Amino acid sequence: MFGFRIIRQYEQGIVFRFGRALPGTRAAGLTWINPITERLRKVNMQITVAPVPAQETITRDNVTMRVDAVVYYRVVDPLKALVNVQNYQYAVGQVAQTSLRAVTGQSYMDQLLSDRDKINAELREVIDAPTEQPWGVRVERVEVKDVSLAESMKRSMSRQAEAERERRARIIAADGEFQAAKRLAQAGAIMAADPAALQLRLLQTFVEVAAEKNKTIVVPVPVELLRFFDRKAPGPVQAGQPAVQAGSPAVQAGLPAVQAGLPAAEAQGAPALPSVPAPALPNGKSPAILPGRP
Repeated sequence: MFGFRIIRQYEQGIVFRFGRALPGTRAAGLTWINPITERLRKVNMQITVAPVPAQETITRDNVTMRVDAVVYYRVVDPLKALVNVQNYQYAVGQVAQTSLRAVTGQSYMDQLLSDRDKINAELREVIDAPTEQPWGVRVERVEVKDVSLAESMKRSMSRQAEAERERRARIIAADGEFQAAKRLAQAGAIMAADPAALQLRLLQTFVEVAAEKNKTIVVPVPVELLRFFDRKAPGPVQAGQPAVQAGSPAVQAGLPAVQAGLPAAEAQGAPALPSVPAPALPNGKSPAILPGRP
């Protein structure tokens, strides 16, 4: 009424006279303009939150996903925001959508899932470059809100995570067995050096078995007795040594002193006569050779 206008605390006013913007801005409070020749445009200077619709994108490693984000921006130059761009809210939203597709297309899936800070900083720089200087709009912050993967990709990632957990479990179990075997080897060496320690361990085993209220206890042979028999046992037969010595009772029992039918000279050590085959009889039998006859 009568040209008076009220500008709120979070707004600034731009006055247009005959369609031309006057230099400077109108601050918050009560201001007056000529209602016939001037028009007042108010610009909100608060930080505006603009959701970016989900974009279908293909990452650098050929994974299809849907990504949405949130953009926080504010007007720093109200004159540029009104003059240089027709609708700066819509323009910022479109730049945010195209930049989101471009940045996610140049990134890997693991970066989008784990390294969100780097992706957010890159998005802010890409969106702020065409908006601050020409449009007077500064992008304060960009946040990737949600990353949606296909069901097949989710199953593949689940199998991969399960295999990784199984691999770690096997490595931990193998490492535990290796350390236990090393400790057992050290304990065995200590017990072998001191037989009393082995005996005490045996008695401790009896106590543990008796605590379970068993009716039958198997007592092994004492280690000292086994070692006594080991010391008394004969050594192994060496190479080149005859298994049975000459003159032993086994040889004497198995070999007769002088076989029957040998001449006396041969028994005394004289050289033996060559043997002549006996002529065959007509009936096919060999003649019997009497001892002492040619």
